[in-house]
Amino acid sequence: MSHPYDFSSMTALICFEAAARNTSFKNAAREMNVTPAAISHQIKALETDLGCSLFLRHHRGVELTEKGAFLFLAIQRGFETISDAVTQIRDRPETVDVTIGTTTAFSALWLTPKITAFWKIHPAITVSQIISDVPGMTARCDLAIHYGSAHESGVEYRELFQDRIVALGTPCFAEEYGISGLEDLHKAPLIHSSGKETGWTSWDDWFAALDMPAPKRRRLHVNNYMIALQAAQEDVGAVLGWDGLVGKLMEEGRLVTLVPESIPSPVAFSLKILPRASSKARLFADWLVASS
Repeated sequence: MSHPYDFSSMTALICFEAAARNTSFKNAAREMNVTPAAISHQIKALETDLGCSLFLRHHRGVELTEKGAFLFLAIQRGFETISDAVTQIRDRPETVDVTIGTTTAFSALWLTPKITAFWKIHPAITVSQIISDVPGMTARCDLAIHYGSAHESGVEYRELFQDRIVALGTPCFAEEYGISGLEDLHKAPLIHSSGKETGWTSWDDWFAALDMPAPKRRRLHVNNYMIALQAAQEDVGAVLGWDGLVGKLMEEGRLVTLVPESIPSPVAFSLKILPRASSKARLFADWLVASS
């Protein structure tokens, strides 16, 4: 792939700029901590590449030719622009005002759209996500999304929502397996998302809450809820859905409720506010709770 800029060797251009500014190969060499011969070699290579002389060599120094002066002016302008940009970046280092920890599924399905909406109201506040499906990865966070009833001392919890858990699948899947009631669903392929570490309700829990035995038919086990949802959309099986979390998939018809029965989620999704949270983090937390 060709380079988008018509450059000669950057090393040669840098050497040329130093020699032109100092009007001396010797002084340019001292500035760049190389030998005068090295400077001379780079400039000769540049002149060969450009097909013209850039310097008039004199016994006691060098003098720019007309084309050399033209090139020197262009390089100076370019270097000054780069220097200004570097100075601005150094003077204004990028900072993150709010860091929030969450799972892959919660980020994709709920949190990221919320952050986008927040930025429209508070464009100057930067929000960064630390996404992990491993519990307890909140040490570097100001805030974290929490599902479950366990509480840590010294940590503030604010409830986001507590939804209902429904059985989801595609219309094609429902038709293929003739699902119209719980008995049909009980016999159909089910997608199990490992939830022992996260405390998420399993199919066994769901059926037990509806006074039915644990399902024994074909099942697919995955350790990532987003993969479980994707598999369900590809007619692999039925999946459990928290309606407050997967509402958009249901609204778009990508997944539908397979049976009318549902159970209340035993615990809520909550926002953990860690002691290190700044005033900006707390502002975002208040907005997130109010918009839930």
